[in-house]
Amino acid sequence: MSDDPKLTLQELRERIAAVDHEVLEALNRRLELVARVQERKQETGAPMIDAQREAELLEELTTANRGPLSERAVQSVFAAVLDVMKQEVRGESRPDTPPPAPAAPPVVTSLAVVGTGLVGSSVGLAAKRAGVARVTGWDADEATLREAQGAKAVDVAAPSLREAVAGAELVVVAVPVGALVAATSDVLAAATPETTVTDVGSTKRALAAAVDDPRFVPGHPLAGGATGGPARAAADLFDGATWFLTPLPLTDPGRLDLVERFVKMLGAHAVRLDAEEHDHLLALTSHLPHALANVLMRQIARASVGRDEPLAHAGAALREMTRVAGANAAVWADIFDENGDLIADAVAAHRDELEAVERALRGRDRAFFESWIAEAASARSRMLEYAYRTEARRLNRIRVRIPDKPGVLARITQTLGAAGINIEDFELRHVSPEYGGVLVILISGGDNAERARTLLRREGYSAA
Repeated sequence: MSDDPKLTLQELRERIAAVDHEVLEALNRRLELVARVQERKQETGAPMIDAQREAELLEELTTANRGPLSERAVQSVFAAVLDVMKQEVRGESRPDTPPPAPAAPPVVTSLAVVGTGLVGSSVGLAAKRAGVARVTGWDADEATLREAQGAKAVDVAAPSLREAVAGAELVVVAVPVGALVAATSDVLAAATPETTVTDVGSTKRALAAAVDDPRFVPGHPLAGGATGGPARAAADLFDGATWFLTPLPLTDPGRLDLVERFVKMLGAHAVRLDAEEHDHLLALTSHLPHALANVLMRQIARASVGRDEPLAHAGAALREMTRVAGANAAVWADIFDENGDLIADAVAAHRDELEAVERALRGRDRAFFESWIAEAASARSRMLEYAYRTEARRLNRIRVRIPDKPGVLARITQTLGAAGINIEDFELRHVSPEYGGVLVILISGGDNAERARTLLRREGYSAA
């Protein structure tokens, strides 16, 4: 029928629609059969995913294909059908799942955000997601404030700080570190006795020394980005994030409890510590890495090796180690200024370590490096255990070469997701347009990792 040259365009479209309906009916019949297969597997204890059988089925269909679909098209279409069927069956296999509990009422009904950049606007979006009825914003930069309102991070763009703070139950100060003390003092002066004030600054000692008010609860979420602005704000920025709170000696316990509940409402979990401990911790885990990334990037850029520029031959290791180099200069200049003494201490300790490495290099001290690398490996394993909440020995790395074209990552994640395999983390290393790149996937559990390799190989990817 479809080869009749006399058919009009409308008739062709109608026939396509009819075929689409036939395909839809066939897919629904297939899903019913797949559900029955899964029930039998549950009864017998057979594995829910049979990668070998799926590979054989795809091969059978490819062999039976008479065209005009290409072999690649057949493989892609039916692999997608297999994945979708598994997703659908998993959704149907839990009919007795209780409905979600009703959302708790918001901790506050009125919130003011002073400073509507990336973090401030994300606070507004997360608060609105949690049900806060009114979010008022103010920013010294009127364009940024208008952008935040356009992004729906704030309901009301206040013409002044005083008007933004008026009547708010909670005020979040989200200005750059260099302006934090002054802005916090201004907010406290404008706020009512009933208003609680917190901040999101990444250094805390200067605030602790300058502000002494029971209404104030200093804070710092470990969330953000290399580039800022309301356009990049997101309601889920704080989901699962650590949010440090560094209460002052005079901080009212009830207000501390309020901010802790607010942080939880935004999706983060609060951790209490004092300002000195906070700044020392951040100097080691955040500020020093930024400083070293900038040092490494500048050093290599200035180097000369023959007639070549070293950056033209940079490998994945350099790209990974310098990912944070060149981050927002205004923000990081403030941080290096405010926390300079502790960052300097960290740099000095790093210099001592490098001197020991230099001596070992010049002395060709192999025993030193074996011990040195083993200690670093052990430390990294502990870090991963904290990050993924599982033993490091259970984490398996799978290396996949991927072509440089759209849709590849989506295909890989869909394939693993349909099989119920969670990707704990991944690294994407671009090599060249010709080679493509390397995707390194982190999977927890040896069985899951082996299933992931089998499924990826079925899709035609290497999976080492």
